[in-house]
Amino acid sequence: MGAAPTKRQWVGLAVLSLGLGVIVLDGTIVGVALPTIIADLSLDLTDAQWVSSLYAVLLAALLLSTGNLADRWGRRRLFIAGLIVFGVGSVLAAQAGSAGALIGSRAVQAVGAALIMPSTLSTVNAVFRGKYRAMAFGVWGAVISGAAAIGPLLGGALTQWASWHWIFLVNVPAVIVIAAAAAVTVPETRGRKPKKGIDVDGAQLSAIGFGALVFAIVEGPDLGWWRPTGTFQVFGHAWPADAPLSVVPLAMTVAIVAIALFVRWERHRERVGRDALLDLDLFRFRTFTWGNLTAAMVAIGEFAIIFILPLYLTSALAMSVMGAGLVLAAMAMGAFGSGAAARHVAGRFGAPTTVLIGLGLEVAGVVALAAVLGPATSGFVVALPLVVYGLGLGLASAQLTGTVLRDIPVDVSGQASATQSTVRQIGTALGTAVAGAALSTALRLTLPDSLAPLNLSDEASASLAQHTRESAGTLITALREQGPGAAALGASPSATVDALAAGFATATRWSLLVAGVFLLAGFAGALKVRAASNRPR
Repeated sequence: MGAAPTKRQWVGLAVLSLGLGVIVLDGTIVGVALPTIIADLSLDLTDAQWVSSLYAVLLAALLLSTGNLADRWGRRRLFIAGLIVFGVGSVLAAQAGSAGALIGSRAVQAVGAALIMPSTLSTVNAVFRGKYRAMAFGVWGAVISGAAAIGPLLGGALTQWASWHWIFLVNVPAVIVIAAAAAVTVPETRGRKPKKGIDVDGAQLSAIGFGALVFAIVEGPDLGWWRPTGTFQVFGHAWPADAPLSVVPLAMTVAIVAIALFVRWERHRERVGRDALLDLDLFRFRTFTWGNLTAAMVAIGEFAIIFILPLYLTSALAMSVMGAGLVLAAMAMGAFGSGAAARHVAGRFGAPTTVLIGLGLEVAGVVALAAVLGPATSGFVVALPLVVYGLGLGLASAQLTGTVLRDIPVDVSGQASATQSTVRQIGTALGTAVAGAALSTALRLTLPDSLAPLNLSDEASASLAQHTRESAGTLITALREQGPGAAALGASPSATVDALAAGFATATRWSLLVAGVFLLAGFAGALKVRAASNRPR
């Protein structure tokens, strides 16, 4: 069963959880403030996606490397280093005055987060054994759910009553305190003695493969999935709109080839006795394999929802950022309550069944939410299904993590934790990308239909639809406030706002259903996890 942890180890667990909670807090704060950032920095929908997606892409690209480094160098040491880098990135993000500066600053934050994440999970996995490990993951999940609960409220308050810059500055004192506490309370642990060499080629292939994959999904709606629909420019070079093939299928091909080569290369490193970035033998554990697939599907669905809802609440429903934060807090408060109770539910039904219960509630919450959304739905009505969704999120999150890692030997827990975190972050990046792609595609279909009764010219209708889609809905707010956008388009504000809000609400419903499909796939994967966990070890 394992020896009972000391008081210092329990405090260390709280410190590790708070460190990871800062990352969760940052994500939820950015989500609710994103509409304001879009308007202030004149971001388009693709820029907005990359504020979240580049962060997740870099995490996915770096986590395998940092997990390996944590096993080599020491997990506490890497945790503290990550907090420092994350704090520097937060300061840079707070000072950003353009899309490029903000996205670059988020990249620095991603490097810090990549150092933090595998260090937390692998330390918990190494220090806590037997029944205490399940309790530790329960505490870990509850703290993270609490950070998610605070995020929307704090983000809304800071954005509305101060400025969006403060959503990043708030990280700085937090990381200073957590780093100091970690130096005193978190034990230093390492993995097994590494083999010869450093897997530089594996790191490059994984970064290229996962980065190209998310790039293709993010840019597909704007650049064309097969034929170019726009010009792609990067570092002074342009992929013309009249090219016979869009850059998107090329990027997808690069992703598939790079990921296939990565797997082949990792097998080669293992055969010749060299250190490999990813120990593919981990996937011989069925709970680990099915658990990671489930985590990926769930992350896609969850982060698609987090990306879409703030845009709908502020644009279609004309809520303030604080109002949107209060509505989203219903989801996070549900997660906080059920996250704290998850270990008790797991004690009665088992962790795999608890994951299934949680995912079932998530699917039910998303379907109910899609059913009630409209251009004039009250915030209270939106919040009710979000509570149900949040209850499911809290039950499923930490218990899934514990189930995935339950059969993994301690000496490779760093790689296993990093692999799980990588899978989750790939899901996060794809969730934001899929949400943006689904919303953009849906808006192409719904906005022209909603504008048709206004009897506008084809040119005016197309312009309104395009501006609304590219601005991620902020044009609706400009029209509502009779800002420059309304004057430039020469539209009737009241009728146009109603029509665009209706089209945006319909597109949001379809996008949420797309997210629900991924959650349903996660539920199917969780059935496989339960079956695998019931087999003898």
